[in-house]
Amino acid sequence: MSFSQEIRKAADPVFEAIYHHPFVQGIAEGTLKSEQLVHYVKQDFEYLNAFMRIYGTAIAKCQHRDDMAMFNEQIGFVLHSEIHPHHNFCQVAGVPYEQLQGYLLAPSAHNYIRHMLTAAQEGDLGDILAVLLPCPWTYLEIGKRLLGEVKPDASHPFYEWIDFYGNRTDTITERFCQRLDEIAERTTPEHRERMKRHFILSCQYEYMFWDMAYTLEDWPVPIQEQTTVEVSRV
Repeated sequence: MSFSQEIRKAADPVFEAIYHHPFVQGIAEGTLKSEQLVHYVKQDFEYLNAFMRIYGTAIAKCQHRDDMAMFNEQIGFVLHSEIHPHHNFCQVAGVPYEQLQGYLLAPSAHNYIRHMLTAAQEGDLGDILAVLLPCPWTYLEIGKRLLGEVKPDASHPFYEWIDFYGNRTDTITERFCQRLDEIAERTTPEHRERMKRHFILSCQYEYMFWDMAYTLEDWPVPIQEQTTVEVSRV
């Protein structure tokens, strides 16, 4: 069993819990409320900005151009391609995408980002790969399972979202796993254990991100009034 297979097996309960979370099942059933979609997009826009910064940190720690190119390509993917599922959510919610940018992070998104930034700043390339991997991996599995179980057509409100994540063939997940396995083969048991902890904790935060969006999570004590966005009702 490769290292990536080992940590995926360890995280299987979290992957299953994510797939059965009511937000993900709300995508499957097309029943999510506009407020939930809006909250998700607000938070994911800022989360993906942080993801790109971590890719930049990874490039700074790369020794080989192939690794640099891999992370550079992913920055371009987030900037130019991963906006499409956001647009699907915005269309269903009845809110322009541009109105959902620049908002404060909710607690779970804030903590998730700080977890990734700390691992990236304090660790090496293996730590960065391990802490980033759960995001593309969980989305890939969600998309493929929804395609297989829901079998959506163009009339499904979230067809574009499901198709985007479920029909990807050249996925970064496979490339990240391969590179992580190469690093794991040459490193120490202590480093392998640290990378595994990074991976498992990111998986837990992935679950919390979905839950944050579903429950409209916010900070417990409001400090300042935030701009509200008018949404249409699903």
